[in-house]
Amino acid sequence: MVTAIVHINAEVDRIPEVAAQIAEIDGVSEVYSITGDYDLLAMVRVAAYEQIAEVVPGRLNKVPGVLQTETHIAFRAYSKHDLDAAFSIGLHEAD
Repeated sequence: MVTAIVHINAEVDRIPEVAAQIAEIDGVSEVYSITGDYDLLAMVRVAAYEQIAEVVPGRLNKVPGVLQTETHIAFRAYSKHDLDAAFSIGLHEAD
């Protein structure tokens, strides 16, 4: 599982609609409205690195109202939640 954290700037008057559209994209697991330099944060979880290109520049950046994105790729998970999720995915694949 590959995880990317995408910071998003959106048109201010369209933030809720932009967030809702991004949340519907396959590969996007969560979307948060946040404080700071960006308006939204999207968690992208895909099986392979190549799929990030399909999700972020291929679909997410094309959502009307998205002005700018900054993508960070995670290379290791330390939280118990993510480790448990990865372990359970492995179990289901073996079934």
